[in-house]
Parts: sequence; C-alpha cells; structure tokens
Amino acid sequence: MIIDSKSSCGEHGMKSESANKTESFYIAIILYKSSSDKPDYQPLYQESFVLIKATSLESAKDKAWNHGKNESVSYTNENGETITWSLQQVVDVNSVLYDDFDSSEDGVDLYARHFRNYKAYHSFEPLLSREQFAE
Repeated sequence: MIIDSKSSCGEHGMKSESANKTESFYIAIILYKSSSDKPDYQPLYQESFVLIKATSLESAKDKAWNHGKNESVSYTNENGETITWSLQQVVDVNSVLYDDFDSSEDGVDLYARHFRNYKAYHSFEPLLSREQFAE
C-alpha cells in the first residue's frame, strides 16, 4: 500500500496522513568533522549515534540531516583558536533492532553493523588502542 504524504479531506477538513501513522525509533549514524584556524591543526572526527523518532525511514533521514546541521558549532578553545564542528555526512539511518524498550532490562540492542577488515577498524577506532587525543 502506498501512503501519500499529501493531505486528504475528512469530515473535519484537511488532515495529514502522517498524523495517523505511528512513530517508530530509528538510529542515525552522523559523522562530524572539526576544523580550526590553526595552520597545523589535525582534524578530529566524531561519529554520533542518534536515536530518532519518526513515522517513516524517509522522515527519519530528514530529521537526521536536520539534527546534524543543528549540531554544527564554533567556539574558541583555551589557546584562543577557533574550533568548528560541522556535519560531514549522515552515514546511515535505519530502524532500531528492537522497538519495544523495557526500562527494567540492563541492555537493549539498538543497532548492529558488520565489517570484514578488523585491522582497518582498529586503525581508526581510538578506544581500541586507548589513544588519547585533544583538540
């Protein structure tokens, strides 16, 4: 069944179809990049997992882009350098694995992704090597 997002008339006038749809949870993986006015600045990247409530995957994707844009920020650090965080990419948006959260559980699987090259993963994941980094 195809649901048109355009409004339809009911007995109470114009009514949006999306108002009748139930919302579900989605996970968005959003990538941010830092930059600076410092000439030798090494960019830092942040991968953020964001829980989004939406009526469809397309709506969740739109909300993820908007969230990423709204999180962009610039500030002056303790060394007087301007640091800017900006949206680099929305990497993925997908339904959560289990949409029925139970607050009495110790953990709930929300998202899973797969890869083949552990060496490549290890090379970019600072928590695996306990790398310390600063801005």
